[in-house]
Amino acid sequence: MLLISDTHIPERASEIDTRIVDHIKLSRYDIVVHAGDLTEEYVIDQIKHFGKHIYVVQGNMDYLDLPEEEVFDVYSIRFGVVHGDQVRPRGNIEALSTIAKRLGASILISGHTHYPFISLDSTGILHINPGSVTGVWGGGGGTMLPSFIELEVYSNGIIVVKLYELIEDKIELKRVESYRFT
Repeated sequence: MLLISDTHIPERASEIDTRIVDHIKLSRYDIVVHAGDLTEEYVIDQIKHFGKHIYVVQGNMDYLDLPEEEVFDVYSIRFGVVHGDQVRPRGNIEALSTIAKRLGASILISGHTHYPFISLDSTGILHINPGSVTGVWGGGGGTMLPSFIELEVYSNGIIVVKLYELIEDKIELKRVESYRFT
């Protein structure tokens, strides 16, 4: 599964860096999730080529006909997707956990911060934010490094989360975490 967010094309970035696109095309994911702030319809057309099934939610900068939230299951694990502009301050885990509980999600994918994070809250909800795949600035700052997350989901309930960043000219694996959901 590929997790991306906050492309902001064409307002803040002209495109997703070709090195990231090449990496994505080699992987050919079953599921692609975009956690909002695409800003233009043609970005959806591009990410449709990244995988078999896509889930895209509306961000605060999107004026597109997209849902505010999505829910789907993989091997009986419930995933929720929101942009994250529903909570304050940006990235507030407690408020995001409230959304996850309402959605019945064990894993909540969000964006909006432009800063990637992987965080397991005290109730066992896994929060994943891929940051900005174009590395653009956001209202709350951000890393200014393009980032994305690959998620491997296994039938035994194991989840492996891999955070990648584009640093200078190289895609670097920055963090690997694994969790078990039963």
